[in-house]
Order: sequence, then C-alpha cells, then structure tokens
Amino acid sequence: MEELNSLFQGFAVVLTPYNLFLMCVGIVLGVIIGVLPGLGGANGVAILLPLTFSMSPTSAIIMLSCIYWGALFGGAITSILFNIPGEPWSVATTFDGHPMAQRGRADEALTAAFTSSFVGALFAVILITFLAPIVAKFALKFGPAEFFAVFFLTFASFIGMGKGSPWKTVAAMTLGFALASVGLDKVTGTLRLTFGHEELLTGFDFLIAVIGLFGIGEILSSMESGLKFQGAAAKIRLNAVLTTWKTLPKYWFTSIRSCIIGCWMGITPGGATPASFMSYALAKKFSKNGANFGKGEVEGVIAPETAAHAAGTAALLPMLTLGIPGSPTAAVLLGGLLIWGLQPGPLLFVEQKEFVWGLIASMYLGNFVGLIIVLTCVPLFAAILRIPFSIIAPVILVICAVGAYTVHNSMFDVWLMLIFGFAGYVFNKLGYPLAPLVLAIVLGDKAEESFRQAMLGSQGDLSVFFSNWLVGGIMGLGLLMLFWPVIAWVLEKATGRTKSAEA
Repeated sequence: MEELNSLFQGFAVVLTPYNLFLMCVGIVLGVIIGVLPGLGGANGVAILLPLTFSMSPTSAIIMLSCIYWGALFGGAITSILFNIPGEPWSVATTFDGHPMAQRGRADEALTAAFTSSFVGALFAVILITFLAPIVAKFALKFGPAEFFAVFFLTFASFIGMGKGSPWKTVAAMTLGFALASVGLDKVTGTLRLTFGHEELLTGFDFLIAVIGLFGIGEILSSMESGLKFQGAAAKIRLNAVLTTWKTLPKYWFTSIRSCIIGCWMGITPGGATPASFMSYALAKKFSKNGANFGKGEVEGVIAPETAAHAAGTAALLPMLTLGIPGSPTAAVLLGGLLIWGLQPGPLLFVEQKEFVWGLIASMYLGNFVGLIIVLTCVPLFAAILRIPFSIIAPVILVICAVGAYTVHNSMFDVWLMLIFGFAGYVFNKLGYPLAPLVLAIVLGDKAEESFRQAMLGSQGDLSVFFSNWLVGGIMGLGLLMLFWPVIAWVLEKATGRTKSAEA
C-alpha cells in the first residue's frame, strides 16, 4: 500500500500541463530518433540531454525517458515497413514483420508490434513499482566493499554475458577505465593524465564522449553504407487494429515468457538486443507454427517486441536502486541525474521520493501515450524516411555539435566530440562494443573510489570483499561471470570429446 500511495503522488507530479506536454514532445522526438537508422535511444537521449539543463530534474527526466519509450516504438516502424532495423533490438522484428508488410499486412504487423511493446514495458514498469523500493531498502545496508562488488559484477557480466569476443569487451572496458581516471584524483587530490591541459582538470565529460561515440560514430558508419530507403506503404486501418487485438490473446504464453526474458536481461546487463533474439528463438521452438517463422508469422513479431521493451524498461531498475545502469541508455540517464545533482542509489528513494515516483508514474503514462501516438501517426513518421539521408546526416551532426558545445560553452568539447566520434566509427568497423566503454567511463571513477575506500577501511586486506555472505556472494557471482567465457569453452570442448568418444 505504501508503494501505491507513493505512485499516486507521482501521478500528481506528472499530471501537470507542462509535464504532459514534455511527455508528448519526448515521445514524438523518440519515435523520430527510432525511425532514423544510425540513431537510437542512447544517441537521442545523449544528443538532446543539453536541452533539459534549464528544466527541473523531474521534468527533464520525464522528457528524456519518453524519448527512450518513443525510440523503442520507432524501431519497429522501419523494421516492418523498410526491412531496416531502426534499433539493434529491432533486427529480430524484421524476420516476420517485413514479410507481413510485403503481403499487405503491414497494419497488422505494426499493431501487433506496438501492442506487444506496450505489454512488455507495462510488465517491466509494474515490476519496478513493487521491486525497486525493496531493492533500495536492502541496498541501504551496503558499504564501500558491497558497492564495489556490485560494480565488479556489472563489469564482469558484460564480459560473461556479452555477445562477441570477450577480449574486445575487456579492451573497450579498459580504455573506458583509463578515460575515467583522467583529471583530479578525489582521494589524494593529485592530477592524473591531464598532460598540462587545464580543460581536463575535471576529466572527460561523459556526455561529450557519448555524443561522439554514438551520434557522430553512427552517422559516419551510416554515411559510408550509403543508406537508401525503399519500403512498403504505411497505413493503419481501424478494422485491422481491432482484428489484431482480438487475435493477440491467443499468444498470451508467448507474451508472458517474453516479458520474463526481457526483464531478466534488462536487470542484468544483457540488454534488449539479446532479449529480442532469445525470445524469438524460444517462440519459434515452442510455437505450433514454428515452421512458418520467417514467412510472416505474427507471433514472430510479438515475441521480440515484447522482450525488447521489457528489457529496455527493466534496465532502469538497477540504475535507480543501485546506481548501476543496465543498458547504454540507462547509463546516459544516470549521467543526466549526476549532472542535476542527484545521486542514483538507495538514498534516492529516501531523499528524492517525489522525483523517483514521478519518474515511475511517467513510465505508465508515457507508455500509454506512446501507444496512441504511434498507432495514429505511423504514416507521418514513415514519411521521414523519404527525406534523403544526405540532408538528415548534416542536421544530426549540427545538433550533436550544438549539444556538445552547450555542456561547458567550450569549443574544446566540440573537438573532443569529433575525436570520440572517429573512435566510435573505428570501434564499429573493428567490432568492438561501445556499451562497455560507456559504462566504464560513467562508473569507472565510482568503482575506483569504492575500492579505495574499502581498502583504506580494511588497511589493505583484500579479504574484506569476502568478509560476509552478501559481499562474498556478489563477488563470487562476479568472478563466475568474469571467467564464464573460459568455463563455457572448457565445457564445450569436454562435451565435444564425449560425443566423439560415443560416436
């Protein structure tokens, strides 16, 4: 009941004309960002974050979170109509969504995608509503050693559960740690890695890095690929919407399974992309119509969209309660909270109760308003892809430059943004993941501070990280995640030898 009362107070905060206006603006901007290939939720939030500096933290986070919801919805539009994933997690949606559009069932596919996205996000928001206060109260018992253990588990999970080479993940994360250490050492007060540049006394601003890595880097990659948009017509008929809504309850088990997968992958650093592929694969395996997947099966649209939205929303749970982002977008939102002087973590639920519950209430309303907007305005959003990319790209570059300049009103930041943009482009070409790099830049100094505080308190005794069941359990799980690629390789080899011997 206490959580419900707090939630109703949050609705009172959100239901003001100004915040409702920001919510609608954020969703529209988010859908546009989701529709444009090369951008995404993290990019859009990072680029538009400077616009919120003059707002109150509550209004700012409402707008930014709604940009995120809009981007989640927008990715499905290009996947279904143009066979171009607007977001990485929308790739699985193309498998059955675009074949449905080619058969003249685009409105059914879009309705199924938007409704499934709504259901997945709603499931995750309900989870956050009731689970976040419990996690926050539990986390109040954390000291420096426990917080470092949580940071360690987060970093290790990216290595153990991430896609691609774990060595590339480690390399990207190590570079992020190096960048996070630039500037004034908070413990000793000495300067590190500034090389005489006064502009680096406060270190690399994460916002500059994110705008460059995601915004500029993705635009350079998109320019190289020479995007050309050709797709199906965008039109949603009311009759098709109602017919699709009648058929969706038949796939209730697929939706529940996808919600659970998405929430798990969102709370852990798995992310929305693995969640969508995992959900699609399980739906194909257990469906009666599994043989039709890839040919235009509506269940193949429901599964990945539900999981992706559940994961994208659930990633905010560890960010709010522990200060640990579960996705690149959550990492950008975390940086925004720090800029506004708010420290995400368990004390946020005590010191900034109105802010937290206002944000959670905006998730409910933003998800509902987003569903209405995308169902009614799909033709307008799809028409954006008729604009030549040669016009869109320079506009995005200018927005990135303005956003970087407004952080400190310094041209030095613009040059830094371009350097990070080139680095992001190189990372994409070489297959190095950007999410671990961003995570290390945002949390590297906090992890170092917690580690050094724990070491000072224990007089250099590393056993402090195994001194009780809580910190020992978290560190043990972190070590398991860290060495999981090696363990999986050994198990695979052992299984292969056993099968060979049996043969």
